Formats: sequence, structure tokens, C-alpha cells
Amino acid sequence: MSSSLVQLSSEGKVAIITMNDGTDNSKNCHNLAFSQQLLSTLTEVESNPEFKSLIITSDDAKNWSQGIDVPWFLGLIQQQDFEPLQTFLYTMDKVYEKLMSFPIPAIAAINGHTFGNGCVLAAACDFRIMRGDKGYLCFPEVDMGIPFLPGLVDVITKAIPQKSFYQMILTGQKYTAQNAKEFGAIEFLSEDRNTLKADSLSFAKTFNKKRPIFIDHKLKMNQPIINTMHVKNAKAIKDKQFFLS
Repeated sequence: MSSSLVQLSSEGKVAIITMNDGTDNSKNCHNLAFSQQLLSTLTEVESNPEFKSLIITSDDAKNWSQGIDVPWFLGLIQQQDFEPLQTFLYTMDKVYEKLMSFPIPAIAAINGHTFGNGCVLAAACDFRIMRGDKGYLCFPEVDMGIPFLPGLVDVITKAIPQKSFYQMILTGQKYTAQNAKEFGAIEFLSEDRNTLKADSLSFAKTFNKKRPIFIDHKLKMNQPIINTMHVKNAKAIKDKQFFLS
């Protein structure tokens, strides 16, 4: 599958999803079109039994993903056009759920700035590798007045220790890759963009295990998170609790 927002390629038994918004301004931001294309591409990878691991990366030199497409999001709120926003949020929940129950390991190869919803996407993956010379992790929602859907807190804290996440969401502070490695948000640190590509591929190629054991292990750890998302997020989205008036 190939699209303007998400591209699928492979190297051997490693599937590679590249976020590619094709613009200078969007920075792989998340909107309805992105969420639908990413979910479709994940489903395509899932349906191919030849793949043994997955890398999610970006073609942007500075950004992995700067999260929600804020002008699109706030514009629809101002227009009181909530249905596309609700569909987007439901679809992103399906993306997170799929990653947390994916039959192969999902590796976020973080090649630059990763903010807000981008951090949630990285947290939903099983492993995170980040370049050390460029890029920040940040939750800027506190400065923009955008609340978290309640179930996403559990998705994030499966990857980011709760104390560190608490500091991140209340301060909106930017954290370097070195900071993130110190508090456990990423597993591996690469020197730069080129090294990140080689390191993530090298790590991804170490996996050659059968799919049922990954599903079993992941669901035993992540099913409570998925259940919480089903209950809390579904209600919050239905009740339009995704912005502060």
C-alpha cells in the first residue's frame, strides 16, 4: 500500500511503515485521513504472515510526529462539526489497540520531534529507539488547553513511568532523547538519523518468532489497557469530552 500520508515498504521480513505527509508544515500530524490510512496499513502488515517485525518511522528530517493536526482539530470544534473528530478519535483508538495486540513486535524508530499524540503512538508500540542528536519528546496539551482522553493515560504509562509522565503533562516541558532514555521512555538511543535506521533494522531482524506467542504475551499485559480504552474513551468521545469550552 502507498498513500500520501503513510507508505509501506519492507526489508526482508521487516515491515516498515513510513509516515510521509508530503508537506513542509504538517510534520506528520494526526487527522482523520492519517488515522484511517495508518489503520489500513497496519491491517495490511498484520495480514502478511511473512513479516516478523514492524518499524514505524518518518521521512521528515526533523520530526517523527508532532501529534494532532491542531488547526484541523480546533477548526472543526469552532464549526461545531464534531462527527469527523469523533471518527478520528475512535480510529486512533483502534490503531493503539491494534499495536498493543499486534502479532509481531512494533518498533518506533523516532527520528525527530515527537509531541502529544505522536508520543501516544510511540507508547503504543512495544519498543522505542530514538536518535540522540535531534528531537524532543513533549506533551504540549497543557499549553493548548486540550485534555487527554482518559484511556490514553494507561497507554502512555505502559511506556513512560507515571512520575515522569506526570511531570511532562503538567509542565509541557520538552525532553531530549537522553532525558527520555534516563527515565525509561525509550529503550535504545542511536547516534543520529542514519544510525537510527541501521540500529532499528538490526534490532527488528532479531525477531523470528511465531505470532501466537506475541499475541498471548501482549494481551496478558495490555488487555486491561484495551478494556479501559473501550469503556472510558468511548464514553468521553461520545460525550465530546475532548476539548475544554
